[in-house]
Amino acid sequence: MDKPLNVNRLRTHFSLIKLIAWTCIFLGLILFFSLHYPHSSPSNRLKYLEDSDWKYQILNSGRPKSRNGFRVLVTGAAGFVGMHVSTALRQRGDGVVGLDNFNGYYEKSLKRAREDLLKSQGVFIVEGDINDGVLLTKLFKLVKFTHVMHLAAQAGVRYAMKNPGSYVHSNIGGFVSLLEVCKLMNPQPAIVWASSSSVYGLNKKVPFSEIDRTDNPSSLYAATKKAGEAIAHTYNHIHGLSITGLRFFTVYGPWGRPDMAYFFFTRDILKGKQISVFEGLNGFTVSRDFTYIDDIVKGCLGALDTATKSTGSGGVKEGPAQLRVYNLGNTSPVPVRKLVNILEKLLKVKANKVVSPMPANGDVLFTHANISLARRELGYKPTTDLQSGLKKFVAWYLDYYKPSGKKSSV
Repeated sequence: MDKPLNVNRLRTHFSLIKLIAWTCIFLGLILFFSLHYPHSSPSNRLKYLEDSDWKYQILNSGRPKSRNGFRVLVTGAAGFVGMHVSTALRQRGDGVVGLDNFNGYYEKSLKRAREDLLKSQGVFIVEGDINDGVLLTKLFKLVKFTHVMHLAAQAGVRYAMKNPGSYVHSNIGGFVSLLEVCKLMNPQPAIVWASSSSVYGLNKKVPFSEIDRTDNPSSLYAATKKAGEAIAHTYNHIHGLSITGLRFFTVYGPWGRPDMAYFFFTRDILKGKQISVFEGLNGFTVSRDFTYIDDIVKGCLGALDTATKSTGSGGVKEGPAQLRVYNLGNTSPVPVRKLVNILEKLLKVKANKVVSPMPANGDVLFTHANISLARRELGYKPTTDLQSGLKKFVAWYLDYYKPSGKKSSV
């Protein structure tokens, strides 16, 4: 039996109120934290705007090698996912310009090494902040970007308890700054951006599906990603931007992030340090839907390839625009204990582990992705199991941090 029309209207009304409330709250936070987090310095900006060599490198990097290639701005290009996506785009013939602020959340030397790798493949990374509207506008004037792959963000769930402002500054303020520039372009680029599986928060229904509730975040990081999805809806609705959000599930692999468990477990096992394996109440096993980086990259490229054009011009919407969100996971949750067991075998070292209750730091007990929508619409099909993926990661780690080298994993 159909529900009364006035009931449906009431639900729609409250949904709009919630959306507006989320957006207003976080835009207010942006204003507050912007006073504490400065943009790129004027001297650096002036150097960028007047340096002819800088312009040449950007134009050369952004030029597609193939006739129908995209011109893609990749934010967070010196990051883990950003480096791999930029590499894949360039290898298939797309023009790629990176943007990264090389912050100190984890070792900068790793980010610089990624930059060197991209440079060898013809990808130039501009060092700057996504909150710098003048810099972003200059980049768009130099290169007519067809697409933006927005991967820049303040990552990590636990760090939000130490530095909450950095999450609002990067994940919300930075996203808004980027969208503000994109909306004014003519033509506007299509945008694909990294949301997170963290938006599912305290949901107990598994596997997580795109139609599930995402209004009960368990961490500030999750809340900023949820706010990003609401903001994306707003810019799509008002300005006609084509926007696709990708909810990544625990990405791992070579060139990964040192703050991730598989990475620092490897480091600490090799150093003989004690590692903590968390569990929930009553011995509940902590599990993650570990997803190998190559599979994530395929999902990112699939999202770019199926993105339709934005419909606005100079900030004015001229018709309905595409708005999508997809899970990118492996659909095979693995207990963290098993992760440790695999690392022990690959490293040939017994871990000094202690089982501890999970602290109240915003982490969730489990993640599990339903990827049927991404499989159907993006052709997304993960193929790497955890054993195979960790084998590749360990081989990279042992080579990158080999004793004869100068790198440090501390």
